[in-house]
Amino acid sequence: MTSLPRRVLRALDRFHAARPWDHNAHFHRWILRQFPRRVESALDVGCGSGDLARLLAGRAQRVHGVDADPAITARARELTSTALPVTYTVADAPAGLPDGPYDVITCVAVLHHLPFSRALEAFRDRLAPGGTLVIVGVARERTLADHLLSVASVPLNIVMALLENRGRPAPRPVSMTARTSPADMTFPEIVREARAVLPGARLRRRLFWRYTLVWRHR
Repeated sequence: MTSLPRRVLRALDRFHAARPWDHNAHFHRWILRQFPRRVESALDVGCGSGDLARLLAGRAQRVHGVDADPAITARARELTSTALPVTYTVADAPAGLPDGPYDVITCVAVLHHLPFSRALEAFRDRLAPGGTLVIVGVARERTLADHLLSVASVPLNIVMALLENRGRPAPRPVSMTARTSPADMTFPEIVREARAVLPGARLRRRLFWRYTLVWRHR
């Protein structure tokens, strides 16, 4: 939202601080539609508070969530029923990822924290034949298309904040307490480097300051 006046940005920051909603969770249902209804195994990289891992447990026989933050991983364990086939590990990606293979690998708003190409290589190498990699990422705005989507997202962001919180102030969701940092790669750079590692990967700019990547291991 860097193209907006500072006064407007400050007002929006105050509004959303009082009515936060999880932009990443907005994509969870879309993520589930990218792979078969039943799979054997799934890996969620940067699982945070485990919201997506718990959803994946409805589709996968076993789910492994990995995050580098011990505090948010401990919270994920607390929030996850022992009846669900989900395990969590504190580890750095990509070096500390379990070997796999996995039928599904997901990574939401985490890839910009990692060495980009090495992380994609690690995901690729851990996918089972026929497996699906689904990424929701964050890019640095630079192009006209970036700025147009950013401006278009602003009023929709307000509407979503009102709908999600029923118009009232609300506490910050646990999923939004994880550490964040700004992206340093632009979307064209991401497309170029991703397709060098994952030929045929499908990437799209999205509303709410996100892009998506889907790749299937043939």
